[in-house]
Amino acid sequence: MTHQKRLSIPKSWKVGKKANKWVTATRPGPHSKARSLPLGVIIRDVLKLADNRKEGKRILAEGKILVDGIPRKELKFPVGLFDVISIPLMNEAYRVVQDEKGRLILHKLSETTVNKLCRIDNKTTIKGGQVQLNLSDGTNIFGSNDYRTKDSLILSIPGKQVVKRLEYKVGNLAMVVGGQHSGEIGTIKDIREVKSSRHNTVTISGDTDFDTIEDYVIVIGEDKPEIRLGGEISD
Repeated sequence: MTHQKRLSIPKSWKVGKKANKWVTATRPGPHSKARSLPLGVIIRDVLKLADNRKEGKRILAEGKILVDGIPRKELKFPVGLFDVISIPLMNEAYRVVQDEKGRLILHKLSETTVNKLCRIDNKTTIKGGQVQLNLSDGTNIFGSNDYRTKDSLILSIPGKQVVKRLEYKVGNLAMVVGGQHSGEIGTIKDIREVKSSRHNTVTISGDTDFDTIEDYVIVIGEDKPEIRLGGEISD
């Protein structure tokens, strides 16, 4: 599907629903439809770099917009949590984060050369006995059994070399990316494994303590965030 009605856009999109009847849809890619924004919507509706779809298509065709250091030329390319959008000609870069309502927003970065944060969602052993790490942004990289699922990795971009590992453990700093505490940051106080089909739960300590499910927790640092989360927000 090339377009979809604005009235039915995912809750993660911070885009006005009354401007036009139709909006660009995402194509299948590294992020799910429910947790990503189409690149065309970002450059037109969020960053205001284009007035219409035709202008946006031309900007992308010229390779002027990078996602995680790679030129992306499709309006429908899905951009998701912690992806880095760079515009070299304007010397600007933005990181995709999540607000308290679970919507994806862009934080403007003070520098254009930055690293990427991903969570290890799964590990698989492939031919030859090599361990493959399946990351939250759809990337697969080689690693070792020293890495555990739910750990986070700081990666260089565009090469995606591991710069640092952030363990999923009590005491480390985490961001909640779903549920009623979406967008909140706090320290992991407790991790409770549930021996049933129910989700493991995590207690996060911030201004107050609260519980959330493990799938909503992404480690972002040890005593401070490893990625810059503040700064100007693009509406």
